[in-house]
Amino acid sequence: MNARRVGVGVDFGTSNSVAAVFDGDEVALVALENRGTDSTGASEHEAEIMPSATYIDRALQTRTGQDAIDSYIDDNTGRKVELVPEVIGKAMLAVGYASAGSRNPGETMTVDVYGDAMTDTGMRGRLFRGTKRLLGRSDVRRLMVFDHPFRLVALVTPILLRMRKALSARVGCFDHGCVGHPVNFEGRDEYRNQLALARLGEAYSYAGIAKPRFYPEPIAAAVSFLHANPDAVGEHVLTVDFGGGTLDFCILERTPDNRFRVVNTHGIGLGGDHIDQRLFRELLFPLLGKGERWRRPGEYADIDTVFPFDEYEEFLVNWPVTYLLNQNRYTTAVKDCIDHGGPEQIKFRRLRELIEQNLGYLVFQAIKEFKARLSHEDEAVLDIPEIDVDVRLSRETFEAMIGDMLGRIEEGIEATLAQARLPRSAIDIVLRTGGSSLIPAVRRLLDGFFPGRVVDHDPFTSVATGLAIADYHQLPAGPA
Repeated sequence: MNARRVGVGVDFGTSNSVAAVFDGDEVALVALENRGTDSTGASEHEAEIMPSATYIDRALQTRTGQDAIDSYIDDNTGRKVELVPEVIGKAMLAVGYASAGSRNPGETMTVDVYGDAMTDTGMRGRLFRGTKRLLGRSDVRRLMVFDHPFRLVALVTPILLRMRKALSARVGCFDHGCVGHPVNFEGRDEYRNQLALARLGEAYSYAGIAKPRFYPEPIAAAVSFLHANPDAVGEHVLTVDFGGGTLDFCILERTPDNRFRVVNTHGIGLGGDHIDQRLFRELLFPLLGKGERWRRPGEYADIDTVFPFDEYEEFLVNWPVTYLLNQNRYTTAVKDCIDHGGPEQIKFRRLRELIEQNLGYLVFQAIKEFKARLSHEDEAVLDIPEIDVDVRLSRETFEAMIGDMLGRIEEGIEATLAQARLPRSAIDIVLRTGGSSLIPAVRRLLDGFFPGRVVDHDPFTSVATGLAIADYHQLPAGPA
């Protein structure tokens, strides 16, 4: 690789991260891992695709990538979670009274004061995945890790530092590079994009990339495609980048000198993680007690109400906080339903096992693998022996289950075309990229909008390679 000049691309993704370099002739991915990734479909580039994961143990030592995931699974999955109230201070209580006229104080005792927060005393480490989804949220400033407040920047920096070190080993010292970002970060804040980019910029500087140039991810994917296909015919290219956390669009237009300029970009907060949560809700909630009755003895008569499953739902679909369900306010109702017996008790036994044994991450990994199989098979089985679950689902039923999400993709396409003031017929090439774009229903939807014009291009690596090419040529990052 040409040592005099090199373009650097860093794709820090919601689920996975990739780095690439370009010297004007050859574009190459940089090895970030010593092993393969999980079986969610990204195994073609085993060493080059690194899970966007950070694991912090009780000694505040940090691991990243697949090592972070392996450490979390080894240290935490299958152990029984035990929560205790967090001590927030001391109080002195009077337990006796001095006699009248006595100068001696009454008897006192010092006791701990407990707060509402609960601490998992057996937790050996915290795993953070999908941190990118939080960067645009102003209400999330710090996350507590073993009584230490960690800024989001501090959770992202170790991943970027590992990528920078791998790049330095390949090209030598550097302080620049094109770094990817979604068109719109997740969140409802008006200034979420500015906030997220400020946080990312700070993290990159701490990682040793002092001059990052932010570049929209869907544009980078299009740059990669056009570099690999210089003879591509057509005036307009639409990129549909469907990743783990966001869905991004961009339209490029050929200029008279046979280059391309950015016409517009558009993005919505929809990704593969949202589909995983939908599968959890639709397939597993009914098997964990949703809709069942909660019967327990009352003061004068038995009480019979619907089990308050809605109080558990958000904890269950967000696995990093599932362990917080190990509190009496949640476990008592589950125990009552098990003790009552009946055919529904097996559902509550599953729920108790998932909560007590800290199986949330394992369940979501099984869902991701199940979803990937449905992209290649007409029918697949969600098999989770740890909670005695075996669910068969057809691709047709799965597609009906995410019908509203497919509708949002259609709306995103229409909005992108409207902003560009272009009809569907004006689009010559539709570039499909991002791991979630592999879902067959997404391909059919795009084919319906743009028959015969949809092409695939390196769903897991195109953004990183495009970023490296854009950095080398200093390509503009937005509409001219």
